[in-house]
Amino acid sequence: MVWSVRLRDDEHETRQTESDATISTCSECGSSSVVRHSDQGERVCEECGLVIEEAMVDSGPEWRAFNHKERQEKSRVGAPTTQTMHDKGLTTKIDWKDKDAYGRSISSKKRSQMNRLRKWQSRIRTKDAGERNLQFALSEIDRMASALGVPRSVREVTSMIYRRALQEDLIRGRSIEGVATAALYAGCRQEGIPRSLEEITEVSRIERIEVSRTYRYISNELGLELLPIDPKQYVPRFSSKLDLPQEVEAKANEIIEETADPLLSGRGPSGFAAAAIYAAALLCNEKRTQKEVADVAQVTEVTIRNRYQEQIEMLGIH
Repeated sequence: MVWSVRLRDDEHETRQTESDATISTCSECGSSSVVRHSDQGERVCEECGLVIEEAMVDSGPEWRAFNHKERQEKSRVGAPTTQTMHDKGLTTKIDWKDKDAYGRSISSKKRSQMNRLRKWQSRIRTKDAGERNLQFALSEIDRMASALGVPRSVREVTSMIYRRALQEDLIRGRSIEGVATAALYAGCRQEGIPRSLEEITEVSRIERIEVSRTYRYISNELGLELLPIDPKQYVPRFSSKLDLPQEVEAKANEIIEETADPLLSGRGPSGFAAAAIYAAALLCNEKRTQKEVADVAQVTEVTIRNRYQEQIEMLGIH
């Protein structure tokens, strides 16, 4: 019983991958289900129970923790590095609270000294024009990503794309905000969380045509191999905003699968998805007006009507 509980304990068990495993298969049964059992210092086959390796050196911490709070309290390392900060989060920062280590207010002389130190620290954190450029661009990316509600992984990928563009000197002759916005659009597409150009430019201070032009430029120069956006990726978000049931969402995906092959070429995926949702809502007796669907997808009602007519004609629905 104790053995089975320990096997399930994710604090003492990590599944070995082929990239870092020295022993990836069991010599007894040939299974690749090999588990590293840290507290016992063993590597064990899940299928037959053979102990493949024992007396292993434990590279983990000497303390034990049973929940997230305990791990945070016992950990003696700082936050992980991140690409979303110009210094990758490695530099220190003087706190704005004018208090000492015991929580007591400091004197006026010390306060003025701390203010001077903060000022000089903010100056030396960006030692040249490139770092100042990066600091401003990454703050803009963070602001736009927060407004769009995209996850942190998108911010990390976007920051890497912008850093590459800065290293390749692709910023010259273009606005920092324009390249940052184009990098965010590319990051969303690369992570499979598409946002239309209209949604991106809505939170940016750059015109749509400039974002589109800059995106094409950095995509070609950096060799970003981005696949065309699948309209089905828009369906869950649009359906949620329209408060439609799961039945409509499934029907919309079915319509897209049956009509996308000949009809999607040369057409915007967000408008195509919106029209499929409109058609699916009618078929499932969950009617929404064309204006409601168009507002959610940020396309025109004419686009909805045109795509809708094409889809129902191909499906043979009258």
